[in-house]
Amino acid sequence: MDTDIKIKKLLLMGRRRAGKTSMHAIIFANYPAKETMGIGFTIDVNESKFKFMGKFVLNLWDCGGQERLMKHYFSSQRETIFKNVEVLIYVFDISSDESKEDMNDYKQAIANLAIYSKNAFVFPLIHKMDKIPEHERAAAFEQKKAEILEASASVTVKEVFATSIWDETLYKAWSQIVQLLIPNLDTFKESLKQLSHICDCDEIVVFEKLTFLVIAYHDNRPKKDILRYERISNIIKQFKLSCGYFSF
Repeated sequence: MDTDIKIKKLLLMGRRRAGKTSMHAIIFANYPAKETMGIGFTIDVNESKFKFMGKFVLNLWDCGGQERLMKHYFSSQRETIFKNVEVLIYVFDISSDESKEDMNDYKQAIANLAIYSKNAFVFPLIHKMDKIPEHERAAAFEQKKAEILEASASVTVKEVFATSIWDETLYKAWSQIVQLLIPNLDTFKESLKQLSHICDCDEIVVFEKLTFLVIAYHDNRPKKDILRYERISNIIKQFKLSCGYFSF
């Protein structure tokens, strides 16, 4: 492998049935949301590499969430799992009846991260928000977010996201996570701004070609829809998948 390629290690963690592998499949393996129901549990650590933006590789460690596996991650395997981590993505199932156990596992993950990768960023995802009645979602999210932040004093939590596989919130979360890892992103955004002025266009957006995650954009007009680009990303990806079904 080219020595100039930068490899960024991402940990994807959470208890079993939290939805980790489904979101992994949607973002990186082009699964439609409705087809993730048949995906089995991750029974160990599933390590995958994805090349982004030329010389930038995401090394994603999808960690199975069964109780026996979690115990190994926090004991005999903790240095292997938590060393050299750039980002920890911890998935909470908002509808789970194991919220106490879930929070205890998160606290152990945070404690190990502080030891082996103290400069890593943490992105908690409060997932399966679609299972909460719409009028209760904001309050449920804020309550869970407060619990998470209270347990996160020893690490840097960049942002807490509410997500679902059924809408563009998943793309918003993963787009912002990936953007954090891209070298010289501010320079790239400035180039987009200059290009938009040269072309006299109202807005310009760059998607990553495999995942269709939003890499950067510039908008010369006020953007009222805060999920506009993530929604476009989702639509384009679904169109690409539907075309694949009818290819000859």
